Amino acid sequence: MNYTRHNLDDTIVALATPNGMGAIAIIRLSGKTAISIVNQTFKGKDLTQQPSHTIHFGFILNESGEVLDEVLVSLFFAPKSYTKENVAEVSCHGSPYITAQLLQLFIRKGARLAQPGEFTMRAFLHGQMDLSQAEAVADLIASDTQRAHAIALQQMRGGFSKDIATLRQQLIDFASLIELELDFSEEDVEFADRTALKNLVTSAQQLVNSLIQSFQLGNAIKNGINTVIAGRPNAGKSTLLNALLNEERAIVSPIAGTTRDTVEEVLQINGIAFRLIDTAGIRAAQDQIEAIGVAKTMQKIEQSAMVLYVFDIIQTSPADVASDIQQLFHNHTPFLLVANKMDLNPYTKMNHYTSSLAAVGLTISPQNFIPVAAAHQMNIEWLKSCIYQTAIQQDISSDTILTNTRHVEALQKAAESLTAITQGLNTGISSDFIAMDIRQALHHLGTVTGEVSTDDLLGNIFSRFCIGK
Repeated sequence: MNYTRHNLDDTIVALATPNGMGAIAIIRLSGKTAISIVNQTFKGKDLTQQPSHTIHFGFILNESGEVLDEVLVSLFFAPKSYTKENVAEVSCHGSPYITAQLLQLFIRKGARLAQPGEFTMRAFLHGQMDLSQAEAVADLIASDTQRAHAIALQQMRGGFSKDIATLRQQLIDFASLIELELDFSEEDVEFADRTALKNLVTSAQQLVNSLIQSFQLGNAIKNGINTVIAGRPNAGKSTLLNALLNEERAIVSPIAGTTRDTVEEVLQINGIAFRLIDTAGIRAAQDQIEAIGVAKTMQKIEQSAMVLYVFDIIQTSPADVASDIQQLFHNHTPFLLVANKMDLNPYTKMNHYTSSLAAVGLTISPQNFIPVAAAHQMNIEWLKSCIYQTAIQQDISSDTILTNTRHVEALQKAAESLTAITQGLNTGISSDFIAMDIRQALHHLGTVTGEVSTDDLLGNIFSRFCIGK
């Protein structure tokens, strides 16, 4: 998508509420002629003579004088609006026919249909928000958990972008002094305090690295945490899934191999979405269909962020558990051992299994061993708490949590440039090379907040927004 200056001079219009039938729909216009376009069709009062941030009742008429709907029109005069342009929002009845008629009428009067994200793109280009804040608008709309909503809202209000903007300005100040040194290279003078610069770069590295490290958690909060429920047939995996969800989602049967394909559901724990994946039992397959199911189980385990290994304490010996764990997990994916059917053998202890695990080089902490009776909801709330604590191992109340892949990639490049600056200062490299590394760091930091941007970058970002935002 190519946003040009000609396009920005247009008045744009779009439906700001979801398509379909509803009580109310809102049509939004933004641009120099937004209010005058609505005024041409509005019967009630002269909207162009009304104060900003006021709401007016009246009727929208077509060119033939036919009443299309009775509406409320909200007025926002530039620069006190979302886009910093003149904005009019028409609240009408939520009939698809009515909204289509009004949109076509406003287009005939001189507006054009907005591109995806164009309202927010204009807000960014007019300085209402920086680029990372604009991206947070899309995250806020898409948020489906409490934590994802909180992080998106914090970032939309400034979040870490304020720290980056401050850091970038400090680097610019130093870069200016070093550039000045280059103009006086024959005099061999230093205007920039190298010690102060080194301290600034160290502080910058701490901030950037902290943001980068927060991405794993931020990405999990934004997109959910893939959590595989794995184990042997008849271990109670589907029963456990039902218990966690508190509903009969998966088929439960005493017949081994009931689950042939994966069953996926979302469980929210403390505002975090866990994508629970119930899998086929791991064993030598009895037929081709079951073999496909077992293969999918192994694939899901490899792709998971956490695994709940469920075993039947009556049918599965400690040696069997150790063998399964050794076979299934070859990476650093966190896993919980869920000892199911504890109501049938309450004397089972964790230390019955630790020695077998230790024999194959595996250790497990007490909080990763959870005895349950899934069929009777025993210890299910405790298991949920353990799932949450295992996945979320850092403070999520911090303002500096990164959720955007583009930001991570830019900050990783900025970190490389900051390292180069430090190395150059330590080796006494010449000012022109230090200036080059600072410019690189400034460039990468600028791409996060939008001080450095291209039409292609903006098109790629805002094309992912919904139309009307």
